[in-house]
This record gives sequence, structure tokens and C-alpha cells, in this order.
Amino acid sequence: MQAGAGVYDKGTMSLLDVIRNAKESPSFRKAGAIAVFVGVVRGENLKGEKVRKLELEAYEEKANETLGSICEDLKKKSGVTDVQIHHLLGDFNVGEDLVYVLVAGSHRRQVFSVLEEAVERYKKEAPIFKKEYVTTRKGKDKTYWVTEQGSASEV
Repeated sequence: MQAGAGVYDKGTMSLLDVIRNAKESPSFRKAGAIAVFVGVVRGENLKGEKVRKLELEAYEEKANETLGSICEDLKKKSGVTDVQIHHLLGDFNVGEDLVYVLVAGSHRRQVFSVLEEAVERYKKEAPIFKKEYVTTRKGKDKTYWVTEQGSASEV
């Protein structure tokens, strides 16, 4: 089983793997709650264009370091027993899973707030890059590299 954070090729990690990994951790005996975020490919972007597929790449060494650092930092919060961020790379169709974020902790109130923080931080801090293949409202096919701020540069 992979460690608690990192980027992985599509098909090498599932949500069940992530949950199993959390439950097998020695610290899980202190947990009373697990919260999970699953990011999936949306079929329409913010401009109303139809998304045909996404391609995700990463500066893998730095992404692994960043995701691991976020997890270690958040594990220090009171009542939190585990934080995992697993981001998948490759080509993805609409509806496919892209990322799994898991937080385990002693109580639900702790896991929800830390889950949200983990998601916001990985989106801002990790060098993971998304290329969007879309069909515009006028029927033209385009490809963009997308930033989390919503801007895009056409390829």
C-alpha cells in the first residue's frame, strides 16, 4: 500500500485502498470518524464549455513533497489521527476520480474542518497541472492548461 500522500498513475489507487490504508494505521484505534473528499472530472467548465476529457501532470517529486508536508502539518491538529491526499495523474473522462483526500479523527467536527483545509491547500500548493479538452458553446474543440484561479492558456 502506498504512503499517506502523493501522486500516482491513474488506476493504481482507489478509494477503497485509501480507506483500507487509514484503517490499518496504528493510530486508527483513536478515530471515531472518517471524512473523505473525492474530486471527479466535471462535464462542464466555468465558461459553460463541454469538457471532453482532462489530462493531469505533475512535477512529481515536488508534488509528493508538498502533499506529504500538508498531511504532516494537518495531522498535528487536535484530535486528528490521519490525513491522506492521493492525486491521480493521466487522462480522465468525465465522472472519473481525480483525487482522494481522507481525514480520520476522534470526532466529526475535527475531521470536517481539516478535510476542507486539506483540499484548499493541495489545490493551491501542489504543482499539479490540468489540461482541459473542451468543446465550446459554438462547437469548436479547444485545449487549455487550467490554473485553479480559473484562467486558461490555449494550447
